Amino acid sequence: MDERADPGMGDPASARSASVSRNTNETSVSVSVNIDGSGTAKISTGVGFFDHMLDQLARHSLIDMEIEVKGDLHIDDHHTVEDTGIALGQALSRALGERRGITRYASIDLAMDETMTKAAIDVSGRPFLVWNVAFSAPKIGTFDTELVREFFQAFAQNAGITLHVLNHYGANNHHIAETCFKSVARALRTATEIDPRQANRVPSTKGTL
Repeated sequence: MDERADPGMGDPASARSASVSRNTNETSVSVSVNIDGSGTAKISTGVGFFDHMLDQLARHSLIDMEIEVKGDLHIDDHHTVEDTGIALGQALSRALGERRGITRYASIDLAMDETMTKAAIDVSGRPFLVWNVAFSAPKIGTFDTELVREFFQAFAQNAGITLHVLNHYGANNHHIAETCFKSVARALRTATEIDPRQANRVPSTKGTL
């Protein structure tokens, strides 16, 4: 496995952006993020539904994302989805740097038609995922619904965030998946924003995250 990052990124004194390249025998992943962006997305993973979800993640977090993945889709979508989560999480972590001045915590209940999903985030440096989401079918089109959790597990672990996702209710599996991505996006937007009252402090009594 080959992983490279732009060594100049993630410095608190510079723009909060980073790039990660991750190459294995299963996938080749290239990710760039700019936390202080406008939600511009350039996504190509080879998995149409996943591209749509990542576009929602960028648009509603206002984090600019460029993601290009070449994966072993002749096997299935699993490696592509999981490895994208790994690289995206690593890029976010590096872009956040020491996490000085950030709001750190955020949660939101997000509605979409008949569906409501809650996401709560702590940009803590302690990765953990609590996942309370159930789908009524194994697939959305050709996309395995179990891969939604796999993405967020990989993302949370590598971003160093505590992430709780709870689907309150919903009937349409597309809507359930989409509210997971949108609610995480909105919570991520708030949690990573600079709090002007923090005065460049790390938001922890320990002095580090």
